[in-house]
Amino acid sequence: MKRYKFTISGSEYDVRINDIEDNVAEVDVNGTHYEVLLHKDVKTSKTPRLVRKPVQKQPGEGQIKKKESAGKYEVTAPLPGTILKLNVSVGDSVTEGQSLLVMEAMKMENQVQTAKGGEVIAIKVKEGDAVQQDDVLIEIG
Repeated sequence: MKRYKFTISGSEYDVRINDIEDNVAEVDVNGTHYEVLLHKDVKTSKTPRLVRKPVQKQPGEGQIKKKESAGKYEVTAPLPGTILKLNVSVGDSVTEGQSLLVMEAMKMENQVQTAKGGEVIAIKVKEGDAVQQDDVLIEIG
């Protein structure tokens, strides 16, 4: 944006040139907006102007729908570590937030809890096992 002050026949004008595109300039003169046609050769810009079509979204696009799984829920290791103690066994009924096992990770004991209740259908680890992050520890049905 460029700003100029003009005096024409004793009257002062505050002129701001906002944008010039092709041979049309958008200007404000004393706060009034004008589109002015320029009578000169139009310079071609060295920088290409990027023109994009508006993005057309399909119905339902961009929405993530989480489906409820009727099958098993897998409890995974939050960090690499070693299993110290199992608090449940196969066939036990567990509730959301219940501690399933104790795991040592980064020299700290961590309680691994379930985010979903149900019945323990499989235990994939035993005490003393070393596990990696995201390894399946227990399956709940």
